[in-house]
Amino acid sequence: MPRYIIERELPGAGRLTADELRAVARKSNEVLARLGPEITWHESHVSADRLYCLYTAPSPELIREHARQGGFPADRISEIVTVISPATAGEPSLVS
Repeated sequence: MPRYIIERELPGAGRLTADELRAVARKSNEVLARLGPEITWHESHVSADRLYCLYTAPSPELIREHARQGGFPADRISEIVTVISPATAGEPSLVS
């Protein structure tokens, strides 16, 4: 199943309260339940003005439908081709 990073422009995202983030997550989960098991939200990273979300889905169109139904922006959807990390170098990580 393809994996995607979704960039969502959301001014002030980094100032959302725990309750506001919980409400966003609940809404997302409600839409995911309606759309079925082919789309999965794994996690999101919140910065000052954006969310970066990791999903698996058969197509970007299903991710756009999730955004439409949830009222979320989906400004950029990029398919993940591969993943690298410090371990990719085959040597001990210098990053802790």
